[in-house]
Amino acid sequence: MKIGKVYNNNVVLAEAGDASEVIVMGKGIGFQKRTGDAIDKSLIEKTFVIQENDSADQLKAIYQDLPQEESDAIFKIIQEAETRLNHIFQANVYLTLADHIHYAIQRTKEGIVLTNPLAFEVKKFYRREYELGKIGLELIAEHTGVMMAPDEATSIALHFVNAQKEGQMIEETMKVTRIVQDILNIVRLHFGVAFDEESISYNRFYTHLQYFAQRVVMGEVFQTAPDTFLLEQVKANYPAAYKCANKISTYVGSAHHFQVGTDEIVYLTIHIHRVVQQK
Repeated sequence: MKIGKVYNNNVVLAEAGDASEVIVMGKGIGFQKRTGDAIDKSLIEKTFVIQENDSADQLKAIYQDLPQEESDAIFKIIQEAETRLNHIFQANVYLTLADHIHYAIQRTKEGIVLTNPLAFEVKKFYRREYELGKIGLELIAEHTGVMMAPDEATSIALHFVNAQKEGQMIEETMKVTRIVQDILNIVRLHFGVAFDEESISYNRFYTHLQYFAQRVVMGEVFQTAPDTFLLEQVKANYPAAYKCANKISTYVGSAHHFQVGTDEIVYLTIHIHRVVQQK
């Protein structure tokens, strides 16, 4: 495999053995290289075949004009993400993160500061990704000398939340996060409690809400035969939690046009009872 064009130290256009063109990425893979030089295969981290209208063309368009210090920061952030999140990221995160960071740096230099409305929720519910976002800001400052606003950590975190969901759009991730937060607020206000967020019951409840919110966003009804006996049992044994679960059902129906099934009401009731009993 030979170099066709060097875009920066980390990204090159290469000619494969079958004469096809590929984008090859890797830390230092293009450093002091020229057209025609052989590629050191040990440096290859990602290879993307260029096809019409695919992300490789967009990668080429972005990275050939991207300042080297920004490219270095992006590669380091993704490297940290893969280690800390134990997840191998594909082309899309290199594309979306580079695009976001490039324009965020430009905005910062122009004194334009944008707030992220999901900063609180991301910090609370996606803690690993948020910590990674903060590390990202440090790496950007280290490589470019630009110190961005703290809210940018949230935006970086959302890129990795989205990328781990294998193509789910950031907009959908934001909707899921908002639904989870709304439901937690309903329970909190209904019972007048503050959750013990370190408890097993809370974490089980939160995990259940994440999957539930994803089904709401995707319009996927929980398909099982309704267990009317179990429903009657939870109604009798946990009346306050059952009433709260129905409040949640009403909210989801009116705000998101999603009909909550009988079994979902049962599971919500049980989780609500357990998390409230922690108090």
